[in-house]
This record gives sequence, C-alpha cells and structure tokens, in this order.
Amino acid sequence: MKKTLTLLAALLGFAILPLHAKKAPNVLFIAMDDLNDRIGPMGFESAHTPNMDRLADQGVTFLNAHTGGIYCAPSRSAIFTGRYAPTTGCYRNQPYFHQNPEIRPLQVAFQEAGYRTYGAGKLFHHPAGYVDLRGWDEFFVRSQEQRETGWPLNSWDKETLNTPESIAPNPYPNSIYNKEKIRSGSGWFLEWGKVKNENEEKMVDTIWTNWAADLLKQKHDKPFFVGVGLYATHFPNYAPEKYFDLYDRDSIVLPQVKDDDLEDLPERIRKIKTNRKAQHHDYLVELDAWKDAVHGYMACISYVDAMVGRLLDALEEGPNKDNTIIVFWSDHGYHQGEKGDWGKHTLWQRTSGVPFIWAGPGVADGEIVDATASLVDMYPTFVEMCGLKKDKGLEGESLATVLETPSTAEDRNVLLPGMEPNEYAIINQDWRYIHYKDGLEELYHVRKDFHEWNNLAEDSRFDSIKAELKASAPENFVKPNNSKPKLVIEGETFRWE
Repeated sequence: MKKTLTLLAALLGFAILPLHAKKAPNVLFIAMDDLNDRIGPMGFESAHTPNMDRLADQGVTFLNAHTGGIYCAPSRSAIFTGRYAPTTGCYRNQPYFHQNPEIRPLQVAFQEAGYRTYGAGKLFHHPAGYVDLRGWDEFFVRSQEQRETGWPLNSWDKETLNTPESIAPNPYPNSIYNKEKIRSGSGWFLEWGKVKNENEEKMVDTIWTNWAADLLKQKHDKPFFVGVGLYATHFPNYAPEKYFDLYDRDSIVLPQVKDDDLEDLPERIRKIKTNRKAQHHDYLVELDAWKDAVHGYMACISYVDAMVGRLLDALEEGPNKDNTIIVFWSDHGYHQGEKGDWGKHTLWQRTSGVPFIWAGPGVADGEIVDATASLVDMYPTFVEMCGLKKDKGLEGESLATVLETPSTAEDRNVLLPGMEPNEYAIINQDWRYIHYKDGLEELYHVRKDFHEWNNLAEDSRFDSIKAELKASAPENFVKPNNSKPKLVIEGETFRWE
C-alpha cells in the first residue's frame, strides 16, 4: 500500500509523509551570520552560550559541518537552492534567482507542501535586491522604506550611525582599529562597541526575534516554516554592554596561531595572505587590540544567544513545542587571526567550519556527530522529514536517518566551492584538499593537524590522497554571470535585468 501511495503521489506531483507520521512537523529555521565555532556546543567553554547549549542538549550537534560557500551570498544561495555554486553560478554576489529562475527555492517547496512560510532578518544576503521574495506568506522587514528600496536586511545603516537618534555606540567609528586608521568605505570592518542596555529592544536582531517569537506562541491551522536570521556576529560587532560584561577582557582566550604559518603556501597565495595579514592582523596586534576585537565578537555571540533563548522560550510557552523541528546554523565561520586572517573568503577550516544543531521530532537528544556534513544537506533533509516534493537537482544528502540514529553517521567527502570556477576544497574527517583555479594546491591531514599548519601538497607521498580527493570535485563548473545586472525597484517589489 505504501508503494502504491508513493507512486500515486509521484504521478500527481506532490509528496506525502510516511504513513506513521501524525502530521507535518513545523520548522524553526535559525540563521546566524559570521558565527564561528567558538560556542559552548562546539566545545569552547569560555563562551557564555546557555541557550545554544540548551538547544544542543535537546538535539544533535554536528562538530564537522561545513558551509556551502565561503561567504554570505554563495552560502545562503546554496542553502536555499540545495545546489552548490558550480551549478547555480553564484560564486560571489550573483542573485541565484536572476540567473536560475527555474530553481525552486526552499521556501517555495515548503509553501507548495501546504506550509505557512514566514521569514525575518538576514536569511539571504543583506544588500538590496537579494531577498528571494517568492514563496513567503510574510517576510518581515522593519520599515516601509525597506520595502520600497529593495528589501535590504542589514542592521546598521551607514547614513544614520552618527545621527542623534542612533542607538549605535558613540562616536562612530568606535573601535580603536577604526579610530586610529580610518579605512575607506563604511568603517564596519573590525568595528566593535557597546550599545546602552536600555536600547536592546530597539536593536534590529531583537525586533526580528520578537516578531518570530510571537508567531511561535500562536496556534496555527497549517504547519509553519519560520525562518529568522540574526546579524550581530557580523561586523560591526555592536551589542548591549551587559553582554560585554560577561567577559573579562584580559582573560579572553585568543585563537591559536603559528607565526610562520603562511610560509608553506603556494607562492601566489602566500603573497596575497601575507599582505592581508600585515594590513589587518599585524596592525591589530600592534594596537594591542586583538583581545578587544575578540571581546566584541564574543559579546555579540552572547547577545544572539539571548535571542535564541527568546525563540526557544516562545516555542515552549506555546502549543507548537512537541511538533517543531529546530535547525540552527551559521552561513560560514570566521577567522580571528588564524592563518593571519580576519574574515571569511578562504577555503580553510576557519571559514568552512560552522555550528549546525538540530532538535525536535525525529531527532535524538543530546547527541554529537563528528562525521562530515554540509549545510547543503538541509534541503534534502527537509524533503524527507517534512514531506516536501522531491527535487532531482538537489546536491546534498538527507540527514534524517542520522538525526534519528546518530550512530549511523558515516564520513564522506563534502565540497566547498571557492570564488571562481575550478576553485574548491574537498573535506572529510581526515583530509582537506584545496585546489585553486590556476592549479595551485594545498593538502592538510586535519585529523592530526586541525589548525592546518602543515601543507603537505608538495609531498609526493600523498599524491594518491590528492588524486582520490580531487576525484570528488565537480566535473563541470558553470560560468558565473558577471554582467552586473541592474536592480529595478517597482513599488514594494523589485527585479534584476
């Protein structure tokens, strides 16, 4: 009978839940921005993350999960399409729905499966024109002006940071890095500072969180997908002062670095990274501000942790607690001096490694998985757990069985595309192989060398390992659309042409 119903569903073009399922589960989809693994569930005991810890105790934490893109736009495009950049062409800032309008994004798949779909905050890339407006019953932004200017999702507006009504730290810029050496542009990079505690409710992450929390407390006549994206761990690292007070600046635990770490890189890469190190990390150290920068970041982690707590509390207080899947993720990690870098945009562990936690029906309690996984796995997992229509083009793997029985997890090679065609990393529990577009290579035995301090690519003893990993790379890389499409705003909507 099950086979007959499945065949009928396929012929009619819709998916069905397993026969034993009582009803479709709700989904709470919590996105972080630039959040690396320096949190409690990932073993970083110095972090004050009680709510992330609480979520991990209720579910499954993946210690070896990796992003699908090395910064915001390609990562989030991979998540919402279930496809990597070599398929979508989103290697940098290309809006995937302009280049590939035929791809059915995640929110549309939920809506077609009978879900109410709600979004708020930074779920997509934050500049104007990057929200995929298809498939949402409601996508919340904080002002009518945003609706009429392409739906930008950033938390801080450059034009208003120095106004009398601004809640940002005063003066702006606030960090010693930017005060001492004003950079061209916004001055957001390596910018941190304290917001007055009484202004916490005015902060955009708080506004987005409260909006989503209200939804979670309500009774719904249909299953819901609620996505909420928090911005604060992205620069500028502004957080209420009480979250700074959770940490003693002088006791801040700094990342581990190796002074000559860049010496064994391919020459072109070494020159680029050495220049970047001198420009940012070395200057930060010269100012004796490394701990201050990490302090600002940790304060923001604790602030967004408090927002996660509001979401969990709202879910527990309402009627949806027992039938809601929670998934918590970050779009990519973040360097804080490791390999001399600050930021993302690399094919190394500090960019690729992300927090990834699931909880709810069909998910084991308090378990840890060390086998590799990818954020691209979310889409096929939702297909299986929520009865979404199957999509033949999905490139991840469903984690549903692993979530239910973590002991079944098996290691595998996962892809991390770079910023150009034919640029990528292949990652598993033991190895990371990096291939640049001009054929340059790096190889790290990450089980023995987690920090990736020893590049083995030139050692002929590992040629077979490189060849095996390279065989997992895509055969074809579509060309990116670099035609710089024009954003056309039409009332409360927009299009790219």
